[in-house]
Amino acid sequence: MKILVLGDAMGLSGRLAIKKNLSKIISENEINFTIINGENAADDGKGITKEISDEFFSLGVDVITSGNHIWDKEETTKFIDKEHRLLRPANLAEGSPGKGFGIFESKDKKFKIGVINLMGNVFMRKTNDVFLTAKEISTKIKLKKNVDFLVIDFHGEITSEKMAIGHYFDGLSTCVVGTHTHVPTADTRILEKGTAYQTDLGMCGDYNSVIGMNKENSLKKFFKEKDAVKHFPSNGAGTISGVIVEADISTGLAKKVYRLIEGGNLVN
Repeated sequence: MKILVLGDAMGLSGRLAIKKNLSKIISENEINFTIINGENAADDGKGITKEISDEFFSLGVDVITSGNHIWDKEETTKFIDKEHRLLRPANLAEGSPGKGFGIFESKDKKFKIGVINLMGNVFMRKTNDVFLTAKEISTKIKLKKNVDFLVIDFHGEITSEKMAIGHYFDGLSTCVVGTHTHVPTADTRILEKGTAYQTDLGMCGDYNSVIGMNKENSLKKFFKEKDAVKHFPSNGAGTISGVIVEADISTGLAKKVYRLIEGGNLVN
């Protein structure tokens, strides 16, 4: 079983890279299930629309996760209840539209894959306690009982929260990956009890930028220059960044995990 998990799709650059490369990646690597974080996929790098969601699904994405920008496009609150393949963080306020976790089928319909979307508490929008939420959900979706494989996307700012969640789900999930910082970390590994882990997947977008935003304008903002404008995405050549996890069918745990860096100017 091969699961592909991709970092935050950033604006037009990220979408074009996905459109150009994803089908080939899925085919060449014999991917059975694909997840992407889509919360920055809109043209302005904030939020996601129904049209973009539908395009991702048509290109081979099975589930879209998100984070603190999930409600930046008003239309998302209207269609997310009907589109169960688009997740929002599970620890958002009770009564929020959509769902924070779900159970889905692999492309060949042979396996059930659970996906949990969580968001950190530190330096993020106000949410319910992510660790209490994680503990509660872990009683509802159990590996090899309710699902064959289980993936957690932890959308967060600080590494310690992500690492702690990784250790909490070690042995209870196929993989735990972090999103949000738009910079891939070099700690890809399998934890002691068999769960694949990476602190942050990075982004699918233009790395000749400041975390996906136009670098010239970002510098002007940091230097507080008067002609600086609102942040906007850099639309150069995009890189696809994520991981491929090879999982054991009998245990649901990881056998191998390796980083995927394709296209653009980021070197693997």
